[in-house]
Amino acid sequence: MDKKTEELRDIFMDVTDEATVTEKQEETHGSLGSEKKVGERLRGVVEEMRERYAFDTALSDEELVTVVRHFYAGDDDEEIADELGGAADEKTIARARVDLHLFRESDDDAPFDVAEFRALLADDTPTAECAEELDVGESTVRRYRRIVEAKDAARTVNRQYTNEFENILQDRELSDQMTRDIQQDGLDDATEGMETNVSF
Repeated sequence: MDKKTEELRDIFMDVTDEATVTEKQEETHGSLGSEKKVGERLRGVVEEMRERYAFDTALSDEELVTVVRHFYAGDDDEEIADELGGAADEKTIARARVDLHLFRESDDDAPFDVAEFRALLADDTPTAECAEELDVGESTVRRYRRIVEAKDAARTVNRQYTNEFENILQDRELSDQMTRDIQQDGLDDATEGMETNVSF
């Protein structure tokens, strides 16, 4: 490390009040704490939902947290299944999503009239009769029954749980951005007025 680089390091440490400078700080989530803390908050919501609703999934709470994270990261069900390393297939992920009140537009693509389906459900029509009436398989009826019931449950609580998931992850992203901005501002202040042609 040459003299100019040492000066840059010393100024950066003075500005940021850090004892050492690393390529990537261990903690990057500000006052929210570590990524572990974010996971704990997500798991707390999952546990509360599992206690309140009859989950139709064999996935563990940790695996459900993974579903939440990757759903909000924009991954589709197949990609989430791959992330779990064979612990679940695409259909298992879809069922888990519905349990967690995480819906996709494709969940509304029913091969029958939804209003008619809701009327049948309101009359407590058995699955076999619904399938015959709608001219679909019983598995299709069961799938859309879960979706309809989960959407109704989500509306009943004003999307409480999805809002909590979103708030946790948005807080994490905001904290990440603030940390990056602070680090960048500190580096900008430290290098202001110095020659930029510094060899590391």
